[in-house]
Amino acid sequence: MSEEGRDRFEIPKEMRSMAEASFDQARKAFEKFVSSAQATAGTIEEKGEAVRAGAKEISTKAISYAEKNVQASLDYAQSLLRAKDLTEVMRLHSEYVQTQMRSLAEQASEMGQAVSRAAMDAGRAAMDAAKPKD
Repeated sequence: MSEEGRDRFEIPKEMRSMAEASFDQARKAFEKFVSSAQATAGTIEEKGEAVRAGAKEISTKAISYAEKNVQASLDYAQSLLRAKDLTEVMRLHSEYVQTQMRSLAEQASEMGQAVSRAAMDAGRAAMDAAKPKD
């Protein structure tokens, strides 16, 4: 092809318009994709907060229960030191065991509820993050 032929080559107006329209559609689709990805990342971050809050609640409860149980054991040991006879030791032991059994059952129930809430929140967060955004 001569230089003159190359210089005269033009993309037909209809093809140029079609290419520009396709490019605009591609740009809009990409912008929508980026926007959706950013929204999803934000949602995951927000849901991560919910999961972290659940984990924090569980660890706070566990520490609180450990403190209560250690304190109860120390109180029990101190009361044993003050016992006057074997009958009082047996009574103190019986009271301690009964109290601790009730306390441990209550703690296990509360911890189970906290773990269930955290698991449900994590599940909801995962489901929400997986939902396509409009």
